[in-house]
Amino acid sequence: MPTPVLSSVHVYPVKSMAGCSPDEATVEPWGLAGDRRWLVTEPDGRFITQRQLARLALVSAQPLPGGGVRLTAPGAEPLDVAVPVPAEQGGTIPVTVFRDKVEAVRAGDAAAAWVSAFLGTEAQLVHMDDPAVRRQVDLDYGRPGDMVSFADGYPLLVTTTGSLHALNALIAEDGIAAEGPLPMNRFRPNVVIDRTGPWAEDDWRRIRIGEVVFRVVKPSGRCVVTTTDQATAERGKEPLRTLARHHRIGERLVFGQNLIPEHTGVLRVGDPFEVLD
Repeated sequence: MPTPVLSSVHVYPVKSMAGCSPDEATVEPWGLAGDRRWLVTEPDGRFITQRQLARLALVSAQPLPGGGVRLTAPGAEPLDVAVPVPAEQGGTIPVTVFRDKVEAVRAGDAAAAWVSAFLGTEAQLVHMDDPAVRRQVDLDYGRPGDMVSFADGYPLLVTTTGSLHALNALIAEDGIAAEGPLPMNRFRPNVVIDRTGPWAEDDWRRIRIGEVVFRVVKPSGRCVVTTTDQATAERGKEPLRTLARHHRIGERLVFGQNLIPEHTGVLRVGDPFEVLD
C-alpha cells in the first residue's frame, strides 16, 4: 500500500458552524490555530451546537486576521466579528460545555443579535481568550496541562478515507443507500489521513503527521450531528444506524480518534503519516 498521507486539514473557528480547509495549519497545544475558539451559547451560558439546532450547519465562519471571524449565512448580511477585549466586555463570563465550566468573553451585542436572528432563538457568541489556562481535557485520557478549546473534548480529531469508504460500503450493503454515500464533513474532522486500511485508526496509540507527533487518546463516539447534512441542515438516520450495526467500541458508535499533540508544529496537506505505536 502507498505511504499514508495527510489528505486534508479542517478548521472550524466557531463550534458547530462550517469552517475552512486550508493547505496548512499550525498545531498549538490545545488544537489547530483558530479552531473552535468561538462558541454559540444560550443567554445563561449553556453551549449550543448542531445537536440542538441543526441550522448552525448553514452558518459559515471564516477566519479573519487577528483571530476574528466573518459570519455568513443564507439570507443574512455578512458580519465581521473582532476578537473581543475582556476589559471592554466587563471581563469574562462562565459558559458550559458539557460538564465543563469555562470562562469566555462575550463578542458583543451585534454578534448576539446576528446569531439570534438567524437561529430564531436568543443566543450569544463568545470567545475563548486564553486557551492555555481555560479548559483541561478529561484526565481519564489526558495529562495535567493538556488543554483544549471549545472542541467536544480533545485538541484534534483524525479520520481516514479508508474507514469512510468502508462505512459507505456497509450503508450500501444494508440496502439503505439512499442516504449514502456520506461525505467526510459529516464527521467534522480536523485532519484526514488517506491510504490506510479501513478502521486502521482503532489500533493507533501514537502517530506522526509531518513534523508533529500525537497521542491517540480516545475513540470518537458519534452523535446526532453526524446525521445532519452539512449543506442543508436536514437530518437522516445515517451513519448512526450503520455504525450501531457494524462499528461499536464498547457502547460507543465510533468513527475516528481523538488526538493530543506532544508538541507544536505545522501540518501541511500531503505530509507523510506514520504509526509510531
